[in-house]
Amino acid sequence: MTTAVATEAPVRTEITGDPALIGVPTFIVGAIALGLVLTGYVPAGAVGASIAIILPATGLGQLIAAVWAAALGQNAVAAVFGVFTGFWLSYAALVLGLIHGWFGITADAAVATQGLFLIAWLVTVVLLTLGTLRLPAAFTLLFTLIDIALALVLYGTVSGSTSATTAGGYVVFAFTAVGVYLFAGALSTATGGRGLPLGRPVLR
Repeated sequence: MTTAVATEAPVRTEITGDPALIGVPTFIVGAIALGLVLTGYVPAGAVGASIAIILPATGLGQLIAAVWAAALGQNAVAAVFGVFTGFWLSYAALVLGLIHGWFGITADAAVATQGLFLIAWLVTVVLLTLGTLRLPAAFTLLFTLIDIALALVLYGTVSGSTSATTAGGYVVFAFTAVGVYLFAGALSTATGGRGLPLGRPVLR
């Protein structure tokens, strides 16, 4: 007589949830910090003031949200949070690198270096904006405002225009407000309420 040994397959826990519940608020807090720097809340020489929020909170939060979205198979969401992980972490690296001289960039090349950073990210975010045209209009508005903010800060940086940089900071607050709206809708849905209207897509 033989005894059959039954083996049980391990129970797999299905990943669920909404990555936006981490990704959006951590984006908001970093954007508020950046906006306060750009609008002159801290002295011009204290550009690193926002890094204590942007590096450990926003950069890490975007990374967690990107991995979470990828695990759910939400490829577009993972792409957005993944790209902004790169943006916030590279912004922190840029600021810290310029302050501490990590990259061997001379003072004369600092403005061009910042311009390079802003141009590269402006092009990338414009591409993301085009990709949102089939999403609800609130997302397209968010990315369009980010494009405008980057363009204003780029102009202000390369031309030495404080007013343009400050205007860019106020546009940062504008897209932060859109982020707050998106987070409120996501949180309402997660707690059993209704989501907020996000508008019709530009393209169908």
